Order: sequence, then C-alpha cells, then structure tokens
Amino acid sequence: MADRLTAAPSDEELAAEDEEDEPPALRLSRRGVLVLSGLGAAVLSLLAWLVFYSSVLDVRSVAIQGLQGDQLTVDEVRSAIGPVQHGPLARVDLDAVQRRVQAIPRVAKAEVWRGWPHTLRVKVIERQPVAAVKSSDGKFTQMDASGVSFATEPTPPPGVPVVELQLSQPAQDAAGVFPTSRLVQGAVRVATVLPPDVAKQSPALLVRSYDDIELRLPGGATVRWGSPDRGQRKATVLLALMKQKAGTYDVSAPDAPAISS
Repeated sequence: MADRLTAAPSDEELAAEDEEDEPPALRLSRRGVLVLSGLGAAVLSLLAWLVFYSSVLDVRSVAIQGLQGDQLTVDEVRSAIGPVQHGPLARVDLDAVQRRVQAIPRVAKAEVWRGWPHTLRVKVIERQPVAAVKSSDGKFTQMDASGVSFATEPTPPPGVPVVELQLSQPAQDAAGVFPTSRLVQGAVRVATVLPPDVAKQSPALLVRSYDDIELRLPGGATVRWGSPDRGQRKATVLLALMKQKAGTYDVSAPDAPAISS
C-alpha cells in the first residue's frame, strides 16, 4: 500500500505554534507602575538628602597645593576660603571659593574642585616678581610680568631688577598726558625680557623717560636700553655684546649697537 503523503505545515501554522510556545509577556498594572515610581523617587530623595544635607559627605579637610615659599602661607589661603568645613561638600560654591582665593594679592590664579568624599581641594599659582619698583619712601613694590603690583616690602626680592624713577624735566612736564604709571609699566616690560644672567644680578633699572631707560649692573657696567620697544631684539643683541668686556653697552638702536670702555 502506497504511503500517504503528508502536506508540510504552512508558514502561518508554524508562526502560530511559535506563539503558543512563548511565555506570556509580563505586564505591570497601573498600581504596579505607581509603586515602582514611588520607590524610585524615594531612592533619589534619599540619595539627594545624603549628598546635599546630611553629614555623610561633609567637608572634613581642605587640601591646598602650589605654595612655593613662606611669602604666602596656608593660613592666609584658609582664611580667604572662609568657613566651609563641617558642611556638605556638594553644597560648597566652588566659584565663590575661587574668587576669594584669587583676591589674595599674591595669587595669580586658583583652581578649586571637590575631592570626594570629604576634601575640598585648592591649587594656587602665585605671582612671580619680575621687578621691584623703589618708591620715594624707600620701600619696594613687587610687580609680575603682567604689570600687576602685589606686595610692598622694605627690601627687594633677590634676583630681580630694581626700577628707580629719575625722571628728566621733560618727562615730569609731560606727566599729565604720560603718567608715571605708564613709565613704570614700560620698565616692567624691559625687566621681563632681560637675559636671565643679567636679571638675576638685580641691576638698577633707571627710568628717565619712556625713551631713556638705562641699566646699571652691579659690576659697574651700564646698558643704554632706550625705550621698551623691540625688547626681545635688544636682549639678544645685549647677550652678544656682553661677550666683550666694556663699560657701556648701547642697544637703544639694536640694529646699530655699540660698546665703549
């Protein structure tokens, strides 16, 4: 007897069989959704309370780095920061702390960030003097490369030029339109470009007018610098001239320098 042929199942029948084999999809009721939402909100509220209001993550220390000597102390920085300890670290106003630290005259820049879980971290970049301006009372005002004055001391710091104003009569007469502050700024520009071997000798930087600035080196030699303009070029020329021993080095016109005994 011939075997009966059985027809292969159709695609629709196979799909129906697959659907019967799959487990039923899990569906949450409205009540279940509300319960899960409530639990999520409660967890978030608890985390927010722990971070922003509890003492679990409060400030327990302030770490200060970047201080380079005894001119600016940790106590001065802490005093500027103010009473931030024993409160939640997350609630510390970092921008406000940064502004207060940068208000310290000796501070050029400050960076503030949170060091979880309990530390407020402050990095300080101090101003570096490039010149000390001698005033009429004999004290010395330190100025950085940007021309900002930040400290006045009885003596100049070692290794920086000392600016002295010895204004000529024409410069005094022109003070109304060309104030002394601009002359000082010009002298600071000169100090910033001096070769390190020259600057560390703490030469006197005599300012008679904007176009008449002179250096007097400790060994007795004189450098006629002229104006603050073309400072880098003048510094390069001066280094070349100083390979010869002389009493006067003239770089006021750097393309036509001169030396004399």
